[in-house]
Parts: sequence; C-alpha cells; structure tokens
Amino acid sequence: MSTDNQITVLAVSSYEKGHDFMREAKAQGCRVILLTSKSLEDADWPRESIDEIFYIVDKNKEWNMQDVIYGVSYLARTENIDRIVALDDFDVERAASLREHLRVGGMGDTTARYFRDKLAMRMRAREAGIPVPEFLHVLNHKKINEFADKVPFPYMIKPRLLAGSYGLKKVNDKREMWDRINYLADEQSFFLMERFIPGSIYHVDTIISEREVVFGLASKYGTPPFEVAHQGRVFTSQTLDSSSEEAKEVLELNIKVIKALGLLRGVSHSEFIRAEDGKLYFLETSARVGGANLSTLVEAATGVNLWREWAKIEILKGEKPYRLPKVNNDFAAIVTSLSKQEWPDLNTYNDPEVVWRLKKEYHAGLIIKSSSKERINQLVNQYTKRFYNDFFTTAKMGERPSN
Repeated sequence: MSTDNQITVLAVSSYEKGHDFMREAKAQGCRVILLTSKSLEDADWPRESIDEIFYIVDKNKEWNMQDVIYGVSYLARTENIDRIVALDDFDVERAASLREHLRVGGMGDTTARYFRDKLAMRMRAREAGIPVPEFLHVLNHKKINEFADKVPFPYMIKPRLLAGSYGLKKVNDKREMWDRINYLADEQSFFLMERFIPGSIYHVDTIISEREVVFGLASKYGTPPFEVAHQGRVFTSQTLDSSSEEAKEVLELNIKVIKALGLLRGVSHSEFIRAEDGKLYFLETSARVGGANLSTLVEAATGVNLWREWAKIEILKGEKPYRLPKVNNDFAAIVTSLSKQEWPDLNTYNDPEVVWRLKKEYHAGLIIKSSSKERINQLVNQYTKRFYNDFFTTAKMGERPSN
C-alpha cells in the first residue's frame, strides 16, 4: 500500500521492457506496480524497484482486455493508482483504455490512436499538411483498384496496429496486391496500403514536456529496417551531426508531427524518409522509447537515458517544471545482427570506441561512440563487413513478434 503522499505508478508491459523506467520511478519515491504477461513470470525484471507484480494470462503476449479491466479495477479497490504508463508499443491502447475506465489522467483513447494506428496517424499528419507517401485504407475494393490505377507500384501493405516491420508485405503489381489482400481475408480492414518510396530512412528520438519538444536526436539507418527484417541484413544506425542541415530538416518535421498528433508529455520514436528527389516524408511515430536498443544508442551519444527521463516527466505531470540533464554532443552508431553462434564472441571488436555489447542468444551487437564523425563512419564500415563474415545469419520473420 502507498502512503498518503506517495505516487503510485502502474507500469503496463506485455513484453520485457522499461527496466530503467521502473528503476527511476522507484528512485523518485514512487510505489511501482507492474502489470505484465504470465509468460514473463521468470523474466529478469528489476524486482528491487518493483513493489508488486501482477500477471495476466497471455497467448503470445496477447491479453483479454476485459480481464485486464476487471483485474486492474479490483486492484484499484485497495490501490490509489496515480499514473498508468505503457512501456511497449503494444500496450499503448491498453493503458489508454485503463485510464479512460478508471478516469486516471494521461493519454486517452483518441490520442493513443494517433500514436498506435498507422492509418490514423497518416490521416492526421496529412490533414496537418505534413508530407506522407500516398496511402489508402484496405477497405473498399473499388477504391483500391482506383488507387492502383493511379499510384505507381510498388506498395507496402502494412498492419495498422503492429510495431516495427512485423506484418509488412511489399507488392510489385496488381496481382501481388490482390493476392496479399485476399490472403488477409477478414483482417483486410486492419491494414493500409502505401506507395513504396526508396530512399534514406531517419529516426528521431524525442522527449516531450507539456507539448514542447525539449530533446530530439536524429539518426540515420544504414539499411532500411524492412530490408533488415525481411531480406536479412546487418542492422546499423548512426547519429547525425545536430548542426547539419540534414539533421535540422528532420528535427523540424518531427516537431510538426508531435504537435499535430497531440502528445502532451512523454517520449516518442518517429521515422522519416528522404526520397531520391530530396523530399522528406513522414513515415510513422509512436509514444514510447524506440526498440532495437536504440535508446542505448541515444544514451551513448548524448548521455540522456530516455527511460529515466520519461519516468521523471510522468511523475511531474506538468505540476513542476521538467529540467533536461546536460546533453553531450558525441557521435554514436549501433551495429547488430542475428548470429549463427548461440553466444557470439565480440572480444576481438576491441577498439576503444566500443562502449556497449549486446548480450542476447543468437545475436551480435555493439555500440560505438566518438567525438569524431569520420571515426564512427570508418568503424561502422569495418564492423559491418566483419559482422557478415563472423556472425551473420538470417531467419524468417513471423507475422507477429514473439519476444
């Protein structure tokens, strides 16, 4: 039970995420309650920073939302829940529904939709005058054919509510398009279709306090995440020089997206693409810390821990001013790959710029940091080639994530 003045935070996470968020919330004096999947009962949670853990029976991390509402409502009979926070993209809607049901402050269903539903976010961005690739809801078949007659192939057919590259399918002509749509059967309306634009993909990791972007770091993927996930590639991303015109343009568009979609406070991970003609387009965003260890990349370059700063902002709730910690201005990059070895040996990657190594079965990964952009470029090129020789392997990506 919490004391009268203690803030109680309910962290909702169907996947194992957000350790530093919970550590920081506890360090700030909060009572921390975790709601997670039953299948994660033996996960390595930071139990020293969690007061209570409650488990929801899951099927591959899917929850029965009615059970969640019943369970949390029962918990609220004895717990005064002050904050409800979704630690993973798949929990944003769950947390919003709980806030609406319990009338707890924070992001409600409508705003959550803009940060979870790829169709809703594109429609809202387009309404706000933000450039987006041509897209269409996979719904009315006549409109689909009209779109296909007007907009040149290829297209990406994307699930509206999955995260990352899960469920994406690239189609090159009408036959492939209708094969995919017919395969989706009754699930068609849960997808959108979008013109595929080749180009360079950027991501911006952002902290927002009372609708103001107080921190943003722009980075550039080496290979588009879709190719990494579906065709098999070594994954890389490098932070940009914040003073460059390239970074400034991406950061400026990111601010427009955050304001248009209405995020009051928290963090976001957004992606943009620069087409071959130089035009910059918005691809998608989220109200959470970026996956694929990108938060560690951000911390290496800037010293800013997104999870911990997010916890501070949620606790303050706009009632006191948020102060961003000192931001470093180093360059950093991440290199990761599936590995043919269960526990790959990264000890020969021993340049002094290596500041982090991934510890995960059948994965190889590291992060490098330097004050020199040229040195980072050099090491990324070297390490990418070595990863292909030393570790690289591929595996078919499923329609949905499993861990």
